[in-house]
Amino acid sequence: MALPTVMIDDTVAGPEPDGFEAFYRANADRVHRALAVTLRRDDLAAEAVAEAMSRAYARWPTVSRLENPAGWVFRVGLNWATSWWRKVRRERPPAEDAARPYLRPPDTVVAARDALAKLPEAQRAVITCRVLLDLTTAETATALRISEGTVKSRLSRGLATLRHELNSED
Repeated sequence: MALPTVMIDDTVAGPEPDGFEAFYRANADRVHRALAVTLRRDDLAAEAVAEAMSRAYARWPTVSRLENPAGWVFRVGLNWATSWWRKVRRERPPAEDAARPYLRPPDTVVAARDALAKLPEAQRAVITCRVLLDLTTAETATALRISEGTVKSRLSRGLATLRHELNSED
């Protein structure tokens, strides 16, 4: 069955021309924040979101039918960033973070970010999906391609570690 088309200014557009735009407006910032926390690099997260959203746009008829398109975009962005980072590490050593000027966030944000950064990437990804993206356990499992039991385990251990880290700094 062919998908319906819509006339816009005498040109034929694909199905739901505003569907992707609405999705982008509603989710790009959330996914960016989630990737920035998971990857610990705002610049890399921005590029990952751009890449993942462009892939979502190219496949929008399929992606829009997924149970959780934002989870798909998060996963695509995370995969892209992981591949990019592997390539960069093979080609050159990482630059020092101090060499990049940025505004210093409040101390509580720094403490939370530093505590989160100490977690393994797998735990950070689960916490990001559950807390920042507000995904369910099932949606997180689907997005990260792991079992629901693994999501619960990583979330529990990760949050316990974060509580310990943040409480020990008092």
